[in-house]
Amino acid sequence: MRDQFFDKLEWPYPVKWHVEKEISADVIVLGGGIAGCWAAIAVAKKGLKVVLVEKGATIRSGAGGSGCDHWESAATNPCSHVTSEELTLAMIEDHNGYNNGISHYIECREGYDRLVDLEKMGAKIRDIDDEFKGAEFRDEKTKFLFAYDYENKFTLRVWGSTFKPALFKECKRLGVEIYDRTMATSLLTEECRQGVKIIGATGVNGRTGEFIIFKGKATILCMARPARIWLFSPGLPGISEFRPLQCMGDGHAMGWKVGVEFTMMEKSIRGQWSGERSYPPYGTGNTHNTWYACSMVDANGKEVPWIDRDGNILKSISQRYRPAPGQKFFLKGGGESDFHLYQYQGPDTPPVEKLLENGFRLPFYADLPSMPKHERRAIWGLMVGQEGKSKIPIFQNYTETGFDPEKDLLQSYGEGWTSASFLPRERQLFGLPGGMLNDWDLKLNLEGLYAAGDQLFASDCVGHAAATGYYAGRHAADYSMSESEPTIDYLQVKAEKTRIYSLVNRSDGFGWKEFNMLITRIMQNYCGEVKSEELLKVGLRLLEDIEYNKAPKLYARNPHELIRSLEVSNILTNAKIIIHSCLARKASSKHLHFFRSDYPEVDLPEWHKFITVKLENNEVKVGEKPIDYFGSLRENYEIHNKEYIEGGVEL
Repeated sequence: MRDQFFDKLEWPYPVKWHVEKEISADVIVLGGGIAGCWAAIAVAKKGLKVVLVEKGATIRSGAGGSGCDHWESAATNPCSHVTSEELTLAMIEDHNGYNNGISHYIECREGYDRLVDLEKMGAKIRDIDDEFKGAEFRDEKTKFLFAYDYENKFTLRVWGSTFKPALFKECKRLGVEIYDRTMATSLLTEECRQGVKIIGATGVNGRTGEFIIFKGKATILCMARPARIWLFSPGLPGISEFRPLQCMGDGHAMGWKVGVEFTMMEKSIRGQWSGERSYPPYGTGNTHNTWYACSMVDANGKEVPWIDRDGNILKSISQRYRPAPGQKFFLKGGGESDFHLYQYQGPDTPPVEKLLENGFRLPFYADLPSMPKHERRAIWGLMVGQEGKSKIPIFQNYTETGFDPEKDLLQSYGEGWTSASFLPRERQLFGLPGGMLNDWDLKLNLEGLYAAGDQLFASDCVGHAAATGYYAGRHAADYSMSESEPTIDYLQVKAEKTRIYSLVNRSDGFGWKEFNMLITRIMQNYCGEVKSEELLKVGLRLLEDIEYNKAPKLYARNPHELIRSLEVSNILTNAKIIIHSCLARKASSKHLHFFRSDYPEVDLPEWHKFITVKLENNEVKVGEKPIDYFGSLRENYEIHNKEYIEGGVEL
């Protein structure tokens, strides 16, 4: 009935099927999220023409478009007691080496610079209204507010909902040419071949269906990580993943087809904060990240004790925000770390069963009323209220319906603490997932192609996106200055145009929701928590079957459905990348959350390395990189960034 209702509606925009436009620039930035905006700003500051292509509306688009509550890894801020090197090495060690040393050193070294730049653009990064004057986590001189580790002060609480509008305004001020509501669909290569220089991209407008050719001397991929691989709800598509619906990995699929090299794509974790069974992100009481370090009580009002790294019960709330004796610092809040050196625990460290054995009773509740005033207001109103999508659906809606953090407890659900109890087969690319392999210029293995933010392997939060976006923009701009105008192969353009518009030349077939659901079922059944050669090969064969027999039957009735149908085609490609990567790693790994029943030994020394996959002449080629392939952090950074270190260009 719902589809019949929408069939009767008239499309509100002029439809321009097959109409074509060509745009030239020095640098093309694909994706207008946090990383994409910063990349475009860096290029524009060097006086070059830059085009920004964004599937949504740049002013609020991307995973960070609605906000962020903290800016982590700001190691160079004036209050920090941790160096960029110390913090990056801790992040690498915390994941047993399976981390992007290059991008995270850039984050630690330049992240604070980007935060200060945001303030110059009009964003709010400090407590200028003295709302938290006198708080333990406030530095009275700078008015900065700190999160998690109050002693080392390298993570700042911020008003992240102000960031994206400020970035958009700065892009417009600098003359960045923005193409909103335009989905990038393919990368263009020299001589229409795989594994060679990238000379631009194609796109389609999601409102008019107009086809656009973007020609550039350099291209920067700044799109989202893959999503909707294992989790998708046809009835409630908007909550299928933690991030926005349209942030689903177009750039990964485009890159794979032209020969970009990927690593760590075999890593996935059990789902969280997503799907129709989940509670809203940040909307239930807990102790993690945004809610760190909230007090918790059981059904009888008995407080669940906080403990430190060494298992000692903490007697004051202040102690929760400070390292244990002999511990230099800890990473984030709520037991995020795997390594004893940087681990911080909490009331959820013992299994729920252990707490029940000790007399605690379900359900558990976040006890905001018992928290000191400033801590309570920092969690509920600053952290919950600025992070992700929490401002409207959580903070505003809960407040309007009567929730009072000074009086009310908020229940915790799922397995005692999490937002839902997910099955082993329901997985996500979350927690420093795989992505594109980069060098010290954030350049990929193809000439003329750069990446930032969630396109990079082991990507992280907003600070990482901002720092790597600006960095990639600088280096891509420098590269483009020595390049001549590229020549487009219009046979390649014609083939892409034919592929796109074939979807609107049909009147029936497979809808995009049906197609997405089919992919998730295959991935749940054959690429779940425990994997094997046989399971993975069956899954790959089924994906290839729907690629050849069902994908040609995808159809779209309007430009909106065209975008959604192109997305699910990309989701299919991303699912194949994941299975190829899983087949390539013939060993289990704790830190990659990767377990194979046919290779049960965990963390074998000979497999402590990055496994890479890419297409070469349309055949999957498997390679490897040493776990420390990036070399000396400080030395290599300074070799590649002399101009920036010497002063660069001020905003």
